[in-house]
Amino acid sequence: MNCSGSCLLPAFLLIPLLAQGAELRGTGDLGVVVERAQGSLQIIDSTHRSSLAKVTQLGDLSHATVVFSRDERFAYLFGRDGALTKVDLLNATVAKRVEQAHTSVGGAISQNGRLIATSNYAPGGVKVFSAENLERVADIRAEYGDAQLSKVVGLVDAPGQRFVFSLFDAGEIWVADLNDVKAPRIQKFKAGKQPYDALISPDGRYYIAGLFGEDGLALLDLWNLQLGVKRIVPEYAKDDEKLPVYKMPHLEGRALIGDYWFLPAVGHHEMLVVDRRVWQVVKRIPLEGQPVFVIARPDERQIWINFALPDNDKLHVIDTQTLTVTHRLNPGKAVLHMEFTPKGEEVWVSVRDDDKVVVYDTETFEEKARLAVDKPSGIFFTARAQRLGL
Repeated sequence: MNCSGSCLLPAFLLIPLLAQGAELRGTGDLGVVVERAQGSLQIIDSTHRSSLAKVTQLGDLSHATVVFSRDERFAYLFGRDGALTKVDLLNATVAKRVEQAHTSVGGAISQNGRLIATSNYAPGGVKVFSAENLERVADIRAEYGDAQLSKVVGLVDAPGQRFVFSLFDAGEIWVADLNDVKAPRIQKFKAGKQPYDALISPDGRYYIAGLFGEDGLALLDLWNLQLGVKRIVPEYAKDDEKLPVYKMPHLEGRALIGDYWFLPAVGHHEMLVVDRRVWQVVKRIPLEGQPVFVIARPDERQIWINFALPDNDKLHVIDTQTLTVTHRLNPGKAVLHMEFTPKGEEVWVSVRDDDKVVVYDTETFEEKARLAVDKPSGIFFTARAQRLGL
């Protein structure tokens, strides 16, 4: 359209906006907090540190995760009960909901934003849906042994329209190429005993699965699949006293800074620093509990850590230059999750048993806000839409 001076909106566009009287807004500073007991989501505004709306009746959210559409308008919620729900953040409504499995543990959105994949326990396997209308377009059966179906964990998106995931029962890592959804191309790799969770590096190259059934981690280089799975850091806890594991750490709470991975040590009161040039532990940072999430601030200067019982009222902050704990915070009972604002000036912390979300300034460590949220767990900001593996 060529205009001299100013251009007017066509009447058919202008009338609905005037009729609705709605305030226009973007989605870049929005997010959601999971209210796990109520089965609801609070839609939040990170700029104004406020809650905007609540979406209810979303099922079992005791282990719920969220990914976002490329335009950051829609949240895709993966419930523990196997439901997949598409939530419109601007209208605070359910756009579509499908019950796709009996039990689910998460999901991912494809590189081009057009596919949603679910990671299922029962029945095991991965189902793939259109992000537009949640119509199922592919069913990847995680078969092993005598036609058994494996629980699927550690599902992430990867470059090349691929999804990567681990089969807990089969002890395998699968790479699924979805360029042709009618005929997904699957590559399978032996991983080790009972991979329980996984992460992918921010550049989409390395996929690392934790192993519940044995020491060490399973590494798959997605740039060089012909090399297969490599076992890394198998010796870090070989001679240590075996401690009870109160909660398995979440590897997707990744921290990769330069040539170093910062990983939670399963069942130990420490964090591992792994040099990815040789894939060996070069430092063990002592902590005051068993770490669960190990998350780097966006500028990579800090790492924030929360803990399993009985130390789940604590947070530690590590300086990545000195590799020491510089700050200790006590937000309240049952700290479950942390989420940085897109540029890292603040961190939002869910405190389940105190029914609150606490917002901290990451430079001064002062509390900036406190929101009333019923039994909060996961916090997810829409900036995740532009990052691999989240």
